[in-house]
Amino acid sequence: MTTTDEGADMAISAPHVQPTGAVAGYRPERTLRLSVELRRQFKRRRTIGVFALMVALPLILIAALKLGASEEAAENSRINLVDVATSSGLNFTLFVLFATTGFFLVVVYALCFGDSVASEAQWGSLRYTLATPVPRMRLLRQKWLAAFVQSVGALLVLAAVAVVAGGIAFGFGDIQTPVGVTLGQGEGMLRLAGMLGYLAVHLLVVGTLAFWFSTITDAPLAAVGGAVFTMFVFAILDQVEQLGAIRDWFPTAEEFAWTDLLQTPVDSADMFRGVIQSLVYASIFTALAFRHFARRDVTS
Repeated sequence: MTTTDEGADMAISAPHVQPTGAVAGYRPERTLRLSVELRRQFKRRRTIGVFALMVALPLILIAALKLGASEEAAENSRINLVDVATSSGLNFTLFVLFATTGFFLVVVYALCFGDSVASEAQWGSLRYTLATPVPRMRLLRQKWLAAFVQSVGALLVLAAVAVVAGGIAFGFGDIQTPVGVTLGQGEGMLRLAGMLGYLAVHLLVVGTLAFWFSTITDAPLAAVGGAVFTMFVFAILDQVEQLGAIRDWFPTAEEFAWTDLLQTPVDSADMFRGVIQSLVYASIFTALAFRHFARRDVTS
């Protein structure tokens, strides 16, 4: 074989390299598609467990109310939803949201977001994913979007099960508010959708905080626990009246503002402030996560 023939064979067998240094056919936007990441996440036992709890919790609360739960009303500065929880399925759904806003949903959002990156690092698969190669910013964006879909999906499942199971147990009637206002089923469903939308945005604060922690540590429990602990600290400080107007700037501020949708007419001032403030916090925590991950030396 001549030298020319050898050169021709090498040219045929060698992969074509683009001017950018990438192999021909490589497209960053085609790596780690969101649908692929969602399938991976929804197959995990953690995700299955979260959704199973979302289905089980309304059923457990129905059983507790049916068996004769305490008639003592829980104290709240806004609207007491415990007394009217058994009036209808929609009332029961509002009670479920009221009971889960301060703790259960906080943990769910922190788990979905905080476990996203740290779990990959703990398994030792993060560096291999980046070596595929998947661009760092794309990987983090897909992880964020997948966590958001999981969190909102869990919230919707909780509400859907509460509406259906509560309707079967207590009837598909109108909403009866503790102050004597009656809302028809159609209007009640619209307001319920607004409440879920508000919660989906407000809970992004704890979710994105956990997401930031997830880019810092290789331990998912540390990311999730750190975010939940931080929110609980602010919730405790919110009870200190001596702090005055400072409490209005806490990330936990306006967490129950969605109950204002039960008023007639609706006063949306607190909800508007809550949405804007939550989006600001979420943007800051997300930016910190991307900034840290871009500079991080991934060794696991």
